[in-house]
Amino acid sequence: MPNDELFRELLEVRAKHVRGQIARLSDEIREVTLAHRDTPADDEHDPEGSTVTLERERDVALLAGVELQLTELRNAQERLSRGTYGTCERCDQPIPPERLEVRPEARYCVACAGIRARER
Repeated sequence: MPNDELFRELLEVRAKHVRGQIARLSDEIREVTLAHRDTPADDEHDPEGSTVTLERERDVALLAGVELQLTELRNAQERLSRGTYGTCERCDQPIPPERLEVRPEARYCVACAGIRARER
């Protein structure tokens, strides 16, 4: 059984970090969008336009991934509150604390995570 207080703190620290990433990426997207709002959208003939578009699209994709991370961390916090944290959702065996220290939002033990990855 994982040390609830240790993992509660670890999850909160990770969630705080991810919220900071979300704020930073959101600000970058907003700044790029505002800076180029009044610029004609001619990516084909404006070498800077295509770079800006690629940067914005990259940041939007990164933002989506980071938001998913935050969702996973919140779900882990809920599992901790319910008393199911640290139990593999596939095989119901304990997830090793070492795995939870590295990936505190983990829902599966290493073996089951590997099986799920191969099934995709």
